[in-house]
Amino acid sequence: MDTLFAELLEPLLEIGGVKITGVQFIAVGVLLIFFYFQSFGGGGGGKSCTARHILMKSEADLLKAKKRIEDGEDFGKVAAECSTCPSGKSGGSLGNFTPGCMVPAFDKVCFDPATKVGEVVGPVQTHFGYHLIIVDDRQGVEAEGESKEESK
Repeated sequence: MDTLFAELLEPLLEIGGVKITGVQFIAVGVLLIFFYFQSFGGGGGGKSCTARHILMKSEADLLKAKKRIEDGEDFGKVAAECSTCPSGKSGGSLGNFTPGCMVPAFDKVCFDPATKVGEVVGPVQTHFGYHLIIVDDRQGVEAEGESKEESK
């Protein structure tokens, strides 16, 4: 067993005058796999979603925020002013994510074909509080009534 570890510490190859040990080679491989899965979903069956949200503790306060948006205020501005989530500072943006990255109630809204892109949904209750959610973009989820051929 000791010889295996000793061999991993020996130079395995040399690139441009830099000696690479077995341990370094394995570490780089693991990092490449990690970044691949971060970049290309690594699950979720090709599904991904870009969404924003507003999180508040009180459903009543969240409904007031929803009314402001329905009356024409910008979702991002209301998120910046009202959301208790740190994402509020960036207009509520959660970036791009795949199924399983968010709590189940959130995923249910974001990956439901009946949820229309660009429409405010909520309140949605999770253990964090109450959310308003807007799906900005979605991949790999057929719109309701759309066949697989139409979505290509």
